[in-house]
Amino acid sequence: MISLSALWLLAMNSVAAAGGLFGPPQTVSREAGGLNTAIGYRYHEDTFTSDTDHIVRQNQIYSQVAYGAKNRWEIYGRIGISDLKICDAFRSTNALTTTSKNDFEENWKFFGTLGAKGFFPFNKIFGIGAFIQGTYHFSNYTDDIAGSNNGTPYIAELKIKNLWDINLGMALQATAPWDIKLYAGPYVYYSEARASLDANIPGLEYAAGNVSIRNKSIAGGFAGVDIPLLKGFRLNMEGQYTQRFSLGAAVTYTY
Repeated sequence: MISLSALWLLAMNSVAAAGGLFGPPQTVSREAGGLNTAIGYRYHEDTFTSDTDHIVRQNQIYSQVAYGAKNRWEIYGRIGISDLKICDAFRSTNALTTTSKNDFEENWKFFGTLGAKGFFPFNKIFGIGAFIQGTYHFSNYTDDIAGSNNGTPYIAELKIKNLWDINLGMALQATAPWDIKLYAGPYVYYSEARASLDANIPGLEYAAGNVSIRNKSIAGGFAGVDIPLLKGFRLNMEGQYTQRFSLGAAVTYTY
């Protein structure tokens, strides 16, 4: 099953999601009901578009608290920090405009995520689940650019604001010996933000003002493994393959 899922994922052509891992479709909380917590990291790549396409990269660190029960459902919330890099955001298309750099880069800003998942077992080994997950970045990402236009120097600030996304997906899960969970499936995704340069510099893409940017495609695929460790701890590792790879890991603890 996993080899077929991997081949299917490699055939997908879309973008990756944000806000941390999706995780296995089955909750890791106790069957009678209870909390689990997690600390996670994710390296994320995406493609955003307005008039042109730009590669977006993020490093995300987050903590999670979740409540689940009956091995069937879970709700969770996350708080985290993320950086943001947009490749070639400052590249000039005007021969008379020079820039001190091409890439937009901003360091750690806070984001929050809310999600829910449900799981239906076929038997003790196989099952299927679905999830919905949304993320909002609370702060604006900003970066300054300097250069000259027709010999006149300038300094301008690019602001990326109201960055958010929503994801819906489903996955097949197989439980291997020693309670190792393997899962893979598709998802759909939409993300949007507003980009605004505070000066009208000829040749710079966002000089027109409040420009909407969004993810280029809407579908993707993901796969992962969830491994029990010691005394209630588990390790979750997950990847999404689209036009680019996004990878992450989280350590969970079940109370």
